[in-house]
Amino acid sequence: MRLILAHLVQILVAALGGLLFYWLGIPAAWLSGSAIAATLWGLTGWAVPLPKALADAAMLTSGAAMGAAVTPAAIEAMGRYPGSLILLVLGIVAISTTSSAWLVRMSGWRKADAVLASVPGALSTVLAVAADRKAEVASIAIVQNFRLFVLIALLPSLVVMTGGGGNTGALVGAGLPVESPEGMAFILLGGLVLGTVFKKLKVAAPILLGATIVSSVSHGTEFVTGVIPPAIATGGLVLIGLFIADRFRNLQRSTLRRALVSAIGSFTVGMVVAAVFAAVAAWLAGVSFANGLVAFAPGGLEAMTVLALILGLDPLYVGIHHLVRFLGIGLVLPFLIGWLQRNRPEAAE
Repeated sequence: MRLILAHLVQILVAALGGLLFYWLGIPAAWLSGSAIAATLWGLTGWAVPLPKALADAAMLTSGAAMGAAVTPAAIEAMGRYPGSLILLVLGIVAISTTSSAWLVRMSGWRKADAVLASVPGALSTVLAVAADRKAEVASIAIVQNFRLFVLIALLPSLVVMTGGGGNTGALVGAGLPVESPEGMAFILLGGLVLGTVFKKLKVAAPILLGATIVSSVSHGTEFVTGVIPPAIATGGLVLIGLFIADRFRNLQRSTLRRALVSAIGSFTVGMVVAAVFAAVAAWLAGVSFANGLVAFAPGGLEAMTVLALILGLDPLYVGIHHLVRFLGIGLVLPFLIGWLQRNRPEAAE
């Protein structure tokens, strides 16, 4: 009973953080506010890990909400994206190279550790490779998590400053027709089944991806129309905020202090490079700079695609770019780190 109460209090704290940001008119309030509030709550020592079932529920509802934006007209627009995706690949290389160079030359990191810390996103893959290769997992996790946290906290406001985002102050799906109960049940159950299959195949963000695919196909073929009820979608954002805050909970403060300067420098360098590639890609694809900035931002797959949704951007454009990046990193990273450590024996010490 005490554990249940602890979970309820933690969810309430996150929800109040989102509500405060909403009242203050801060963009992406329910996601960024809940993440910041939950992170601060974690410093009290009273926080508890988010149950896997709640994390999956958050991913399920968010994926269903994202897929609702896939209309036949949006699918037709994908013909403009190949050039942008090519720039994405080049951008990943540039972001990783410049960020890792900063860590090696300015902070004295080993090359393999610096590359792992500089890979834009795919945290679970990065940490799995880091642990397998006996890298500095704690420092790498701090740099990766710091980048995600800053993006969630500051990127929405930056998007608004650039003139992008058309849904920054409203609940997700507010004012739009709501899906029928049958349609919503079909998408949620179908997303859960497909997500379970993806989980067995060890695909990244399986529940989110499964729900997004089922929802996208259903809406793209107009088999289902309408959006997830705004109250449910907003609850999912609060839980995702808790999910993000969980990543900071087990980091030691001494390790955090040592790696913070490195994290700030690495993030700044990577974000500047990402913004340059985003501007070119947005022009090439015929989308706004705000769309390009979120699509190229070096954050996590789940957080960035959800962020695009709640900012009123094009979740299809953003989601495709982050999914391609995630899959590419998952395929290439283990081989790259193995090559670096094989050719530089000191990196594996």
